Amino acid sequence: MFTPKYPTPDTADTSLVRPLTGLAHPPACICDHTTAPAPAPVPAPVPVGRPSVQFTPGALVVAAAGGTALVLVVGTVLVSMLLAVAVTAASVAICAVVLRSLLNNRHNR
Repeated sequence: MFTPKYPTPDTADTSLVRPLTGLAHPPACICDHTTAPAPAPVPAPVPVGRPSVQFTPGALVVAAAGGTALVLVVGTVLVSMLLAVAVTAASVAICAVVLRSLLNNRHNR
């Protein structure tokens, strides 16, 4: 049951397929193959051991303060959204209890 079932190998005639000769077009073409393409320019080497971005101590303090402020703002927004959902749920629950008591009062009288 858990052994794989392999399909039968194809029985297509492979004598009709010619192997590639290295060129993407037929050998009897009229193209000019004598000119070679220009080599790609080599980028200047980057010095090893030197970081590409250097921070001063003042920049590190500013980055840390900005990150802290961002975390505090995002946290405040998320907490306020959660509080809004909780207040809405509590008010809907209170409305449901009041409506149920009003409807039950009407049936009891």
